[in-house]
Amino acid sequence: MVKVLARLVASNNRDELERALRWLYSFVRPYKWAVVGLLTLSVSTSGLVLLQPWLTKVLIDNGLLAKNFSVLLWVSLAMVFVAIISTAIAGINRYLYIRLSGRILFDVRYELYAHLQTLSPRFYQRWRSGDLLTRLDGDVAEIQRFALDALFAAITSSIGLLGASVLLVMLSWKLSLLVLVLLPLQLIWLRWMRKKVEVHTRRLREKATDLSAFFVETLPAMKFVQLMVQEKREENRLRQRGDGYLQQLLTLQLVEFFTQAVPSTLTTVMRAVAFIVGGYWVINGQWHLGALIAYGTYLGMVVAPAQSLLGLYVAIQRMTVSLHRVMELRLVEPLITEPSQPQPLPVQQAGTITLDHIRFAHPGRNNTALLAGNLTLPQGKKIVFQAPSGAGKSTFIDLLQRFYDPDEGIIFFNGVDLKQLKLRELRQNIVVVSQDVVLFKGTLAENLRYAAPQASDEELLKVVKQARLESLLAELPNGLHSELAERGQQLSGGQKQRIAIARALLMKPQVLVFDEATSAIDTATEAAIWQEVDGLFNACTRLYITHRALPNMSIDYQLTLVEGNLLLQPVANKVLP
Repeated sequence: MVKVLARLVASNNRDELERALRWLYSFVRPYKWAVVGLLTLSVSTSGLVLLQPWLTKVLIDNGLLAKNFSVLLWVSLAMVFVAIISTAIAGINRYLYIRLSGRILFDVRYELYAHLQTLSPRFYQRWRSGDLLTRLDGDVAEIQRFALDALFAAITSSIGLLGASVLLVMLSWKLSLLVLVLLPLQLIWLRWMRKKVEVHTRRLREKATDLSAFFVETLPAMKFVQLMVQEKREENRLRQRGDGYLQQLLTLQLVEFFTQAVPSTLTTVMRAVAFIVGGYWVINGQWHLGALIAYGTYLGMVVAPAQSLLGLYVAIQRMTVSLHRVMELRLVEPLITEPSQPQPLPVQQAGTITLDHIRFAHPGRNNTALLAGNLTLPQGKKIVFQAPSGAGKSTFIDLLQRFYDPDEGIIFFNGVDLKQLKLRELRQNIVVVSQDVVLFKGTLAENLRYAAPQASDEELLKVVKQARLESLLAELPNGLHSELAERGQQLSGGQKQRIAIARALLMKPQVLVFDEATSAIDTATEAAIWQEVDGLFNACTRLYITHRALPNMSIDYQLTLVEGNLLLQPVANKVLP
């Protein structure tokens, strides 16, 4: 089936399309027996539908016109019985189809989302969030619908077309020649229109992406828009995007209308000719009235599946656009991969990081972001990395957590190359508390437990106290189980940062990195938190990354950047000047 579908598409790279279709149908294959069951029900429904016109013919010719009430009664009862059975089977079939369709839809989304989770920050710097949302939502739904619709439409329509055609020939082989004239004309027209459908569908997807990107960009920044008094400007930007989308939608609708209207008009002409010729035969006694009515009905049954198959031909072009857009995401290779044979993280030297002749540069930039000869961040020490914004502090954190790998050199954690460790184990033991705190809509407890799902309420209360969050807890109506707004919008910056610190405490890491983690907290609370952290993580390697002077805190080492080179120096008096 994949090869057949690929041949129906106007594509410059058919092999690539076949691979994409195989990937799509890999989600259907696990449900093959459910598909077989649904096809059986569909075929049964088609058979019962085909039976109705023949029963009508018998009722008219052998019942009404023959004045045989017994035949009239039994055929009428048979028609009612067939209708009830058809309705019941159709209802069951619809329910099962929607359930199967939904499962496949979310299987595709789950797989694609899981793949996106393996991609580095560099990928998300290049792609707009609105574009990703459009592909995950609209494009995935489009290809999923097609995956089942194409299969069912191809099989059930083919069976309906074949069955109705056989019955048409049985009723009148001469009139049936009309079908042979109609189908080639329809195919020629659709083949000419298919490229236009594909082009305008792609343009509509791009307009939808622009709209999604606008909302993703502006809704979280609504307070800033209001502060800058730019509401009208953003409204005009939305209006421009909306007008562009509407115009493209109308264009696509016109293209699709004419794509379907011409074959439909040809079908109407054919049916009119059939009734004229057949009616002439009936008037002259060469044919029965019931046969003409049955023929007209079967002609409609031939036309409907034929149009369904021809419509499927057009739908393939629309689906191909979405499939290519989804595969653009699916084929992005992860920058960081798991080791094939990971090494366990040694317990000796826990929290020791060694950089061995490291060099790293961001693609597209002329300067090298980070250099290091041979330096070690010793176990259990407190180190401050103080440097101006843009100097490479964030790059250093990303290298430690292996969102990037160095271009040259090796980074060791407890004596093991980072590339030989499981990413999960690495990131659970090198924990970063960032200035940009991520909070989800949910309870305070759910946000605290995000990295430690098994933590009890008692453990949560303990870290709440350690992070100096008692005042926040007292303000919330339901304590730990109070709902937080999306992104914690009702919280202050300091409260968010203390939640992040509490969350890190639950993870019990070997290395704790504070990336401007207390920049929104007052000096007195900040000093108290550092004192608390020192007591709780005395054996843990603590790295404080900042661009500003910290309150009077004792430290062991200072990490500095000199022309991109990392240097580690002990602090003699244990206090950062």
